[in-house]
Amino acid sequence: MSSAGSLHPIPTATDQSLAPLPSSLVEAAVDAALKEDLGLVGDITTQSTISPSQKAHAAIVARAAGRIAGLQCANIAFWKCDPDIVFRIEQPDGADVRPGDVIAGVSGPAAAILTGERTALNFMCHLSGIATLTAQYVKAVEGTGASICCTRKTTPGLRALEKYAVRAGGGQNHRFGLFDAVLIKDNHVAAAGGIKNAVGRVRSEAGHMVKVEVEVDTLDQFDELLKLKADAVLLDNMSPEQLREAVRRAKGKLVTEASGGVNLETVREIAETGVDLISVGRLTHSPQALDLGLDFQG
Repeated sequence: MSSAGSLHPIPTATDQSLAPLPSSLVEAAVDAALKEDLGLVGDITTQSTISPSQKAHAAIVARAAGRIAGLQCANIAFWKCDPDIVFRIEQPDGADVRPGDVIAGVSGPAAAILTGERTALNFMCHLSGIATLTAQYVKAVEGTGASICCTRKTTPGLRALEKYAVRAGGGQNHRFGLFDAVLIKDNHVAAAGGIKNAVGRVRSEAGHMVKVEVEVDTLDQFDELLKLKADAVLLDNMSPEQLREAVRRAKGKLVTEASGGVNLETVREIAETGVDLISVGRLTHSPQALDLGLDFQG
């Protein structure tokens, strides 16, 4: 595995608002994946069957329809195996593809391409699966004004990559971790002795730049929250009727977010209640990988 040479240009996204992730962050995830795959001695199959001087051309091809994400990971995975590999983008992140579409071309030392193949595809299949599922949810609520967002229910170590894939699918990101926003959940409320105590303590500790969201599961709790200094409310497992009433009572004073029991069959009805956001854990914890493959040419 090589770390020498210069990295090829970061793949361009279809959506120009989809900024690439810092290369150092992606490299760390790719390094861990390659280390897991190569162990201490490397790719013993390729080392014993393929000449180091042999060159090859290959293509990453869609086997199913979906939304693409993860090209940056694939690019770096091949580069880590050999900096002489040329990675050429045909369908960028955020693009919709059909079976048979060529997503990227890969040219260079055949052995290095074979060694990096599975790591590159693992990232791309998983992240494209997230982007594809997100795009389905976004389409389902089209025209309602509601936005689809992810949660912290992510694969350990891959959160930034998975949240990027949500953006590639047209969704929005919730907080990235426990460090960048306050979300007072039911157990915080129970431990603090009530919503008023929990919000009061946060406001005395957190600076004015920190957003505060509070989870409620009844309209009585929601009414209590309206009297306090919060920025957003997480309406947990409420019926469409309760959500509609909460939106009416909020009157724009709080950002309203619906959560719990959201799937492709229910999301449209939830969106039509007027909530601002709908958080969907399954975007990152239960996506089906998009079927992609790497085919050698010639």
